[in-house]
Amino acid sequence: MPDNSTVKQHTFDAIVIGSGISGGWAAKELCELGLKTLVLERGRNVEHNKDYPTATMDPWEFKHRGQMTREFLKENPLISRAAGFGEDCAHFFIKDKDHPYIQEKPFEWIRGYQVGGKSLTWGRACQRWSEFEFTNPARFGYGIEWPIGYADVAPWYSHVEKFIGVCGNKDGIESMPDGEFLPPFEMNCVQSLISQKIKENYPDRHLVHARWAHLTKPNQIHLDQGRAQCMARNECMRGCPFGGYFSSVSSTLPWAKRTGNLTVRPFSVVHSIIYDEQKGKATGVRVIDTNTKEVTDYTARIIFLNASALNSNLVLLNSVSNRFPNGLGNDNGLLGKYVAFQNYRASITATMDGFLDKYYFGRNPTELILANYRNLHKHETDYYNLYGRLPP
Repeated sequence: MPDNSTVKQHTFDAIVIGSGISGGWAAKELCELGLKTLVLERGRNVEHNKDYPTATMDPWEFKHRGQMTREFLKENPLISRAAGFGEDCAHFFIKDKDHPYIQEKPFEWIRGYQVGGKSLTWGRACQRWSEFEFTNPARFGYGIEWPIGYADVAPWYSHVEKFIGVCGNKDGIESMPDGEFLPPFEMNCVQSLISQKIKENYPDRHLVHARWAHLTKPNQIHLDQGRAQCMARNECMRGCPFGGYFSSVSSTLPWAKRTGNLTVRPFSVVHSIIYDEQKGKATGVRVIDTNTKEVTDYTARIIFLNASALNSNLVLLNSVSNRFPNGLGNDNGLLGKYVAFQNYRASITATMDGFLDKYYFGRNPTELILANYRNLHKHETDYYNLYGRLPP
């Protein structure tokens, strides 16, 4: 039997599995409420600024000027297709051979195993869902009715936007609800002209500022986090030394740490969630140390599973008990199936003559968006869902 001191060390009010965007947010909210919270991360530790080795490097300081070798691209066809991937941020990605899997159908599983997860390398786009995303499946008969609607989620969108800092413009478009925005970066002259021409010729289509997690004009809450204004370097995926874009490492985890209630344990692969047959609920997490291979059980009253879509499924499938012989919560046998993969990075380019007397400021890290305009009030295409396009 373990002694009482060991049990106490392994007991928390809450356990959060994963330290990416949702895991960091769970930790922040729980710690602010006074709960002693353990965050488990399978990868290495990353601290803001300290662990951004390429953040301030110039292009000529990279061996291959930011490009990857042919040999690397051949060995890593998946991660090398991720938007923004290159020599300057490769250290925040897991190489294909380090976590191989079989694709029966295309599914590009981009992973980043470190404290902060993919919040260090995400695209930073923060569009709200509209009422259409919640109601269309039931209205058009291709899915079940959501138990919640936009009105239920809207206050939480505002809660998040105010804390992380989201730049954008209030455009009054019903398919792209407005939020709590910082000023957007200005459109350049070509973008402005294209937006104007679309509006003149297609009144139902709107090329507008997308919403991005960048501090164009920080509020006090952002300064209190130790973050500063975005410098428009467009080198976000290296890790931003200014904290100009939102990540768990620059924002939510340090904020949670200030409460004195946070414990972060890197190098901790979650084997399974422990289900108590007598209590009829999950009571802990089994962890394997990636360095020592030691197995440790941690217990808590609250468990948040934030390990990304596939890894969360893997943890649940591995959480086998008498009550759940096929994995925790898998009575219907659907865990690990029908995981969606969105169409990714189709592109088209063009050249526009003129404007040689004008220039623009910085290297704008944001983009515009052509707001959803199909399948809103009626089904009018051979597909069902909405879509959005992010032009440069």
